[in-house]
Amino acid sequence: MVFDVPSNLPIKNTIPLSGKLVQQSYLFSALPEKLLHEMSEHFKAERWKKKTYIDPNMLQYRFFLLLEGRIEMIRTNPDTGRSITLDLLHPGDGFDMIILLDSRPHEMDYSPLEELKVISVPIEKMRQWIWTYPELNRQFMPYLAKKMRAQENKTTDFALYDTITRLSRIILQNINKIKSYTGLVGEEHKQHLITGLSDEVLARMVGSVRQVINQHLQYWKKQGIIDKTRNKIMINDLQAIIDDSNSTSSKF
Repeated sequence: MVFDVPSNLPIKNTIPLSGKLVQQSYLFSALPEKLLHEMSEHFKAERWKKKTYIDPNMLQYRFFLLLEGRIEMIRTNPDTGRSITLDLLHPGDGFDMIILLDSRPHEMDYSPLEELKVISVPIEKMRQWIWTYPELNRQFMPYLAKKMRAQENKTTDFALYDTITRLSRIILQNINKIKSYTGLVGEEHKQHLITGLSDEVLARMVGSVRQVINQHLQYWKKQGIIDKTRNKIMINDLQAIIDDSNSTSSKF
């Protein structure tokens, strides 16, 4: 049986869709143009504003692919209110992979960090395609393995390494090179930028609390390793961050 999104779950700001738009997702990037055109008839494309509420019930009916923006996947302890980030979705990622695989509800909150562009397809149709088209399956399996390895690494980091090591590794995973850099070419590789991640978000990603993360960031700032403004971190000494990411002893 093929399910579609229930009528009481709103679709937001739909935009025109084509096979080329679907092809922007890694999972569909290797498919032939004719097949993409046929598949595109089953997709909906939408733009969602920052902080749009993503109803988990909707994800049992539709599988989404993120084309622009980032989404924080959060699990919260209802008794303490403490939260942890299980994944940070980037363009090319699909969600929710767990529901796609086992058809069961997934206890998760989804928080857009900026405006999003997404495409979605009925989830039963996506399951059917994975089994039907080898080209899609060849993209899907390595992507799934990559996500599993990332969760394995996160679990290992939580269990074996201290906060500053975990924070350093999160920083390195989320670096965006500054496109507007105008300094010396030989110095260009030394300056990098992290945007849109507040101390609170970083704390959830690291498995800590905001006050501890701020303490580490202020230490780096005093050392000249970073410059920091609201939700923006400029890395002046990338090697120092790399060294801390490999550290096995705490500086605090």
